Amino acid sequence: MTTPASSGTEKPASQSPDGELTPTLQPVMVGDIRVDPPLFLAPMAGVTDRDFRLIVRRIGGVGVVSMEFVSSKAIMSGNRKTRELMVFSEEERPLAIQIYGSSPEIMADAARVVEELGADICDINMGCPANKVLKGCAGAALMGDLGLAERIIRQVRAAISIPLTVKFRLGLNDKQRNFIELGKICQDSGVQAVAVHGRTARQMFSGEADWEQIARLKDALTLPVIGNGDITKPEHAERFLRRSGCDGLMIGRGATRNPWIFRQIDAHLSGGAVAQPTLEDRRDLILGHFRMVADREPSKFALHKLRKFTGWYTHGLPGGRNLRRQIQQLPDVPSFLSAVEQFFDEALVEDANRAA
Repeated sequence: MTTPASSGTEKPASQSPDGELTPTLQPVMVGDIRVDPPLFLAPMAGVTDRDFRLIVRRIGGVGVVSMEFVSSKAIMSGNRKTRELMVFSEEERPLAIQIYGSSPEIMADAARVVEELGADICDINMGCPANKVLKGCAGAALMGDLGLAERIIRQVRAAISIPLTVKFRLGLNDKQRNFIELGKICQDSGVQAVAVHGRTARQMFSGEADWEQIARLKDALTLPVIGNGDITKPEHAERFLRRSGCDGLMIGRGATRNPWIFRQIDAHLSGGAVAQPTLEDRRDLILGHFRMVADREPSKFALHKLRKFTGWYTHGLPGGRNLRRQIQQLPDVPSFLSAVEQFFDEALVEDANRAA
């Protein structure tokens, strides 16, 4: 089994209760970009917009934030909404923009746009299992045509000078697990790092991520390998690092319910105290996020996004289910924000009464 690669200043390992040394995350070089800590916010459509990226960045503990993935065809057609999605601020750096598509030429042109916009890293999506992406022979579908996948990678690599990464899965299904072959193609084609989700495309997000397979990929490659799948607690990060020896961790769904997870993982692996967000922390984050969305998005779209995030943010909170039911009936953003404020005002009073 390999151990996490190190680069730069060594961080001391701490000791777990069972006497074993807790694995540490050493800074990772992705091309000329130093990622410290090597914790990555995964690209998620409709989630990792500029507001959420800023929230995660400001909480701290994240090394790279990734933009929600964008279509190479939409970029090159000048689609206005797509170009708006690609706006980011200096505060977000280091930042990766992930593109997807099936044409090597269009993907290379889109990668040039990514570089012109000033992104720190260009990432290629070869792991999305969504049907609308698979039907276009993009995303995880490229794992079924490694010849095309290689042509895309090589043309994109030749088109840009910034670091290039590729994200993929174990394969299309259990009978077609060709992730090691694709990883070697990436390595031989000049890719600076790969991220792998420990499920097949057929699995979507069902079952458990297979970190033993991620360990196999790490053993087969010399470039940095970033592991992804089922990291929802700091303890999971430690467990999966032990299993895989990978160089970094990528977190997606786990960050939607707990945007503090990157800071918590960094503290846990460094032997520090893992602080849990207070009710006030949650209130300030949720209302701050929702006001950013309300200020920027059209009312109808804002309501849809706010309902989605409320479901994640209030998961496990007392009375959270009642709030989620209530907001489904609310007609506009002001009444939505008022309901969320009232929910937290009442929750804080109850919390104070219990403590008295």
